[in-house]
Amino acid sequence: MTSPASPRPEDENLGVGANLAYGLQHVLTMYGGMIAVPLIIGQAAGLSAGDVGLLIAASLFAGGLATLLQTLGIPFFGCRLPLVQGVSFASVATMVAIIGNDGTGGMQVVFGAVIVSSLVGLLITPLFSRIIKYFPPLVTGIVITTIGLTLMPVTARWAMGGNSQATDFGSPANIGLAAFTLASVLLLSKLGSASLSRLSILLAIVIGTLAAMATGMADFSQALQGPWVAMPEVLHFGAPQFQVAAILSMLIVIVVTMVETSADILAVGEIIGTPVDSKRLGNGLRADMISSALAPLFGSFTQSAFAQNVGLVAVTGVKSRYVVASAGLILVTLGLLPVMGRLVAAVPTAVLGGAGLVLFGTVAASGIRTLAQVDYRNNMNLIIVATSIGFGMIPIAAPGFYHHFPTWFETIFHSGISSAAIMAILLNLLFNHLRAGNSDQQSVFVAASERTLRYRDIAGLNEGDVFRDGKLYDRDGNEVPIMEPDEGHLKPAKVPAMH
Repeated sequence: MTSPASPRPEDENLGVGANLAYGLQHVLTMYGGMIAVPLIIGQAAGLSAGDVGLLIAASLFAGGLATLLQTLGIPFFGCRLPLVQGVSFASVATMVAIIGNDGTGGMQVVFGAVIVSSLVGLLITPLFSRIIKYFPPLVTGIVITTIGLTLMPVTARWAMGGNSQATDFGSPANIGLAAFTLASVLLLSKLGSASLSRLSILLAIVIGTLAAMATGMADFSQALQGPWVAMPEVLHFGAPQFQVAAILSMLIVIVVTMVETSADILAVGEIIGTPVDSKRLGNGLRADMISSALAPLFGSFTQSAFAQNVGLVAVTGVKSRYVVASAGLILVTLGLLPVMGRLVAAVPTAVLGGAGLVLFGTVAASGIRTLAQVDYRNNMNLIIVATSIGFGMIPIAAPGFYHHFPTWFETIFHSGISSAAIMAILLNLLFNHLRAGNSDQQSVFVAASERTLRYRDIAGLNEGDVFRDGKLYDRDGNEVPIMEPDEGHLKPAKVPAMH
């Protein structure tokens, strides 16, 4: 239970054992995404297998430190929310382009661009932290929904095997293993106790992995080969190099990362039911930027919150930031102990795909639940939701949609999350803040929803009930108490007069 001095849900401490168990669940959920970026960058740079391994270890180590900073926090740094940090996917295309222009020496140029752009991001954080008033449930609901939907292709690729070049990619065996893992999640959630249900993702991954071993689809024979302990080397790939063009292109990535991190911070605050003000948002962004600026020293890249772990918070209901801090410790350990990393990496990707379907779907469902709180009467909110989500789906439905646009434009809008967030913010400003010029003739979108009522709003009414002077009376003229949604107890409440 939370102590009287720490009433916030994220400050609940479940104890060492539970923290580590739930923390491992977080690590398994994001491990595939964490190692994907260094794999892609290492291959693009033509690095040896040993150097690619160092990139992966550095990313785990830097991500663990960034997670500890974000969850535990120090003055001015860290939002102190259950957010796992890791290498940002938003930077992959830009970093590959930089390396392609400079060959293997481009690694030093990438590191230099990440350092400078992250420090610039640190300077402009106060501007971003003041935009929280432009993130009402209308905007956050759109962003949360889009986060879940944009992660669906990820879990589909995982379920198919992960490696599109493999001969068994998309085979019935891989998809069947993913389906078996999904069924395990559902059965554990239905039949298990509250504790088992919270650990359903982790237990299902273990069960799926055991099934894969029994059918010859998992191989742990190589996990114990190679060094067991390896300390991260500072500047292993050489001193950073600073090129103006690379820095400018990476600045665009940093802006996109800040938008996505802001959305993730607000999303997890909404999911766990804790307020996120501009100060807390600013602290979270500063932790993001300082982590990104220091990561290249160890051989890693830009850091941001992992959206898939927001889904894990939603599906398990475990809101404690100490659980995620434990995940940070596990990540640091994996970065120092390559043997542990190899064991986790041996978990079949198809198993993660089965679990990911629940996780990422839960994110989208949480966004839909937030959008259900939005008032759609006599306003343009319906068209804002429709346009923003549709805009965010374009990069998912047609990944090459922006290929012929300028590079800076493609970098920003290639992410469905940032596309939806930008559109939602702009349309909310246009229709709900800048009301000058709004027509008094309601559009078809407003007219269509003007007389729509939710069933739960009228389910409690009886025949003969009537609203009069803002109060509800039964057929005998007795006033009916109204339950205030934020109070949880019955008391007479003022109800808008209805005619």
